[in-house]
Amino acid sequence: MPGAGYLRNTGSGPAVFMAGPALRDISDDIRQAWTPAAARTIEALQNNGWIAGGVEAAISTIIGTGLQLNATPDHEAIGMTASEAAKWARRVERRYEARCRNAFECDAGGRWTAGQMEAAHLRQFFATGEGITQFLMFSRPGVESRTRARLLPSHWLCRDTDVSERLHQGVRLDRHGAPVSYRFRLKDGNGITSDVEYRARDRFGRPIIKHIFDGLPGQHRGITVFAPVLKTIQNYDRLSGSTLAASFLHAMFAATIESDYPTEDVLSAIGGETPMTGFMKELTGWHSNVDIKLGDYGRIPHLFAGEKLNLQGAKYPNANYEPLANFLLREIARCLGCLFEDLTGDYRGATYSSLQNGIAKIWPITQYRRKHIAVPYKQADYEAWLEEEIDTGRTPFPGGIRGFLNSKAAACRAEWRGPPKPVADELKAARADEIYYGLGVKTQGRIAADRGDDIEDIHEGLERERQSRNERNLPHPGERSEDARIGTDKAIDEERDEK
Repeated sequence: MPGAGYLRNTGSGPAVFMAGPALRDISDDIRQAWTPAAARTIEALQNNGWIAGGVEAAISTIIGTGLQLNATPDHEAIGMTASEAAKWARRVERRYEARCRNAFECDAGGRWTAGQMEAAHLRQFFATGEGITQFLMFSRPGVESRTRARLLPSHWLCRDTDVSERLHQGVRLDRHGAPVSYRFRLKDGNGITSDVEYRARDRFGRPIIKHIFDGLPGQHRGITVFAPVLKTIQNYDRLSGSTLAASFLHAMFAATIESDYPTEDVLSAIGGETPMTGFMKELTGWHSNVDIKLGDYGRIPHLFAGEKLNLQGAKYPNANYEPLANFLLREIARCLGCLFEDLTGDYRGATYSSLQNGIAKIWPITQYRRKHIAVPYKQADYEAWLEEEIDTGRTPFPGGIRGFLNSKAAACRAEWRGPPKPVADELKAARADEIYYGLGVKTQGRIAADRGDDIEDIHEGLERERQSRNERNLPHPGERSEDARIGTDKAIDEERDEK
């Protein structure tokens, strides 16, 4: 019968006789494959060092220690001047940063800082293809904010489907396809399971459940990015296990005893009572009573008449292990969205040009996942927190909470900064930025953003340093003598040539 979907069994017959795949909705494929795919991926994350290390490397590239807020409200839409909006944004950024550093304030469980929660959210995405966050409001002594985020395991979201009630794999939709509520299957302290349904947003549009995934039209649930290579991961584990077993056997030897008696007599002895049976019994008794040991490492058998001892060396079964293993790891790295060198830590044969070309191809994938997987979670958390800040009056806003709700999109407009794009040579990258800035096609703000910094933070830091240098009568970096500047540039050029 025609079949399709993830985790399909392709068989080993000729391709011309294979049945054609069936064309069906992506939601049907995911509903069928979600549980085994998530279970196998989580098992790989827990037991495969390449997969676990690759995911951690990808997370560090996407968010680093945590995404940094750069509030950019639309000052015209919220009724502020550009200067007033800039001051308001800086105040909001400082308050939000202080809140994110306090695990007791941002995490409903009081265990993780905001950066740790972002990393956990991404781990859940790589494992199951989706991340689910519940936003709660409750007071806690010692902190100002009442807005807390709670990360929920993806398998808590049930996979019930009832098309008549617009329920698709635990997600209830409106007539336009937007999520209205989510049905979770939860356990209480006694292990009793019950279904609980939470609304997606409250009547003011404040997020309650944030469900983030990526995929195709008609898709209501996500699926792990490792789904296409789960078979490859399994093949690598088999190859590694068999090669390791062969390595153990290669360090051992086997011993066989060669006898002069015909094979037919031996086989007939096995089948019933023959004259050979008595001989075999006598032979067995002989060897059971003869045992000359050589300490803990072996013994010398006293052979029966007509027998010889032969030593058999174990053959190494796979001399092409490394090329095949690297081929499988390259496929896994491609699916994960990272370089083979980053996944394995093996930079043999890599050159500056090859690394730069690889980074140029992979970096857009990192930016895409940052913008569409990591940022939506942070943006939802920021919007919920900012609404409470304005509602309580801790952060002033034109028109108060009503003005905020009327211009929420303009007020919550923000950019999120992550780690900069990796470069193989910092000096060459700095020279390129200098040239672009001199040509007028790149601003200092863009250069700072590409490096994961905020130009306002840089200017404030330079201002503080200038004041400190003036107080101590220290020369400023830009006031070096011409001879010192020429000497430094010459040293840089010599170091570059040497490299």
